[in-house]
Amino acid sequence: MIKLLIVDDSALMRRHLNNLFQSAGDFLVYQARNGREAVEANRDFQPDVVTLDINMPEMDGITALSLIMAERPVPVVMVSSLTEKGALSTFEAMHLGAVDYVTKPGGTISLTIDEISRELLTKVRGAARAKLKVNTVRGLAQRLREEREKPVARPVPVRRGAVEEGLVLIGVSTGGPRTLEDILPLLPEDFPWPILVAQHMPPSFTRPFAERMNGMCRLNVVEAAQPMPVEPGKVYIGKGGADMVLGQRNGKLTVLAKPENKDFMWHPSVELMGRSAIEFCDPARLVAVMLTGMGYDGADAFAEIKKLGGRTIAESEASAVVFGMPAELIKRGGAGVVLPSEKIAGQLNAWAGR
Repeated sequence: MIKLLIVDDSALMRRHLNNLFQSAGDFLVYQARNGREAVEANRDFQPDVVTLDINMPEMDGITALSLIMAERPVPVVMVSSLTEKGALSTFEAMHLGAVDYVTKPGGTISLTIDEISRELLTKVRGAARAKLKVNTVRGLAQRLREEREKPVARPVPVRRGAVEEGLVLIGVSTGGPRTLEDILPLLPEDFPWPILVAQHMPPSFTRPFAERMNGMCRLNVVEAAQPMPVEPGKVYIGKGGADMVLGQRNGKLTVLAKPENKDFMWHPSVELMGRSAIEFCDPARLVAVMLTGMGYDGADAFAEIKKLGGRTIAESEASAVVFGMPAELIKRGGAGVVLPSEKIAGQLNAWAGR
């Protein structure tokens, strides 16, 4: 049985969530009405996983999360609204150590639960088995400080044409926002290759996420919400509610946001991004990086990239919050290198001559 703590200030929401998980048959459920009760219940009930609302009286979800991670770290799934403010709070929660999040659609609570019940069950079960990344604020600050304090040296010369030859594809899902903080901020401002990131996210989340990452990184990070020419040293975050693919516009390689392809389960689709890169680029110039996430999205395309001469990285089980997507790439023989998240930026820099 999975010991689950449900934290929400709405009695009606708690009742619906309780009924959902109790009827699933593999949960032992305890409830809390606010962040203060959540901290106490985490200590006394000792749950395997927590669902945590953000906006609550007495103590909000973000404050409760920080106390939970300091006292008794446990996998947490945030339950947040589909708003930009909700997105920003969710990213802060992920930064503090939350494993995943579920967004509340609009409408009545009963309809909301019906719409997200499958997602809730899947993500909470997955979170119960996930690895935690805690003390992230201090860790990231220390890594960035170490990078900036290194002696300035002349960059290793990149052979002629390397800017045109390199293109990085990153596929990521559960635990992705936090894991990307281990990688993108550690790339230098003169990193020569474009980077495309397919992170499974809802439509209202990807723009705030791109803006948050842009503030943390030395590279320019943008949401690919409209056709954009692919430029060296730029990071493109796939727009939620769409699929990010490559194409040709006016003779130039271009990032496009297309309506979600219903033949694929996850969006923005890593598989479609990879397939389009194979179609419009020399596969030998591609670097495909598979990070944490449930499922198998992108495993086939990234394995094909390796088969065709491209370079691939799978995040190791040691650091992956959920070792699903990287494991699927490894299983298909598609992982050229297997690395923990904190070493991936170094490998990309080495391949790019930085």
